[in-house]
Amino acid sequence: MTPTVCTGSVIVAYDSSGHATRAVEWGLAQAALENRPVDVVHTLDLARLPSEAWLGISGDAMPLVERLRAECTATMKAVVATAHLAHPDVEVRLHVLEGDPRQVLVGLSGSAYLLVLGSHGRGPVLSALLGSVSAAVTRASSCPVVVVRPPRGGAPRPGGSGVVVGVDGSVESGPVIEFAFSQASAHALPLTVVHVIRDVVAASVGDRPYPVLEEREEAHLLIAESVAGMAEKFPDVPVTRRLELGLLDQVLEREAQSWDLAVVGRRRHDAWHRLVVGSTTLAVLEHAHGPVAVVPEAPTPGS
Repeated sequence: MTPTVCTGSVIVAYDSSGHATRAVEWGLAQAALENRPVDVVHTLDLARLPSEAWLGISGDAMPLVERLRAECTATMKAVVATAHLAHPDVEVRLHVLEGDPRQVLVGLSGSAYLLVLGSHGRGPVLSALLGSVSAAVTRASSCPVVVVRPPRGGAPRPGGSGVVVGVDGSVESGPVIEFAFSQASAHALPLTVVHVIRDVVAASVGDRPYPVLEEREEAHLLIAESVAGMAEKFPDVPVTRRLELGLLDQVLEREAQSWDLAVVGRRRHDAWHRLVVGSTTLAVLEHAHGPVAVVPEAPTPGS
């Protein structure tokens, strides 16, 4: 069953955990900032229920489903009510749907502005709903996906280092850079643009002297070209450009202070690129100490 969601809304996945509660709070704050409605979605994956759970004492499965739906709705209302106190003007609707959460969320992404998921604080996204689900959704979503990671140490922080975005200079990465600029502008935060040279090579060659001078010069030019148009479009955003060596998740991990938002791209290429880029994205999701936005890149010309 497909719900009627508002086109251009912020969709928040809810799974009755504290991690999803954090996602609801982040999603409502984002929606308030951008004047968008919010659809909070909980998915009942009935195929995962034990077969004996379908039939109660009465032998009727429907009361069980209706009870689960009612319990989920009540829990969602309580969590949303608390978050809504800080953003009372945001239009919020609740949906309890049946089906595989990965398929449901990816299907909803076609009309959404943004999908927001919660994440466990240990390891590669271990929440019951948002484990394999987060990987599948970030890989296949039609819209940007924000995975709300807990801050460093698990304690709330007054603020981070702004927005950071990883760039590779490709034409396809344009939507990623624009999303990072738009978020920095909306939140009145500085933006740091990071280009990592030879990230895959650096992981295997250790201390070999990369990059050479010519490569560094080319990379600086690439970064400048990548942000030139967006800097003109968003003149209010202070921009810092950085050239790094290593893997993107390692670069972000060694920062002393968490970022308010980290933005990475999801490329639509062949199997090799899916392997490399997918691994990088998941590594960033695992090690980040704050929200991570995974933005679909533009289709490769000719694809």
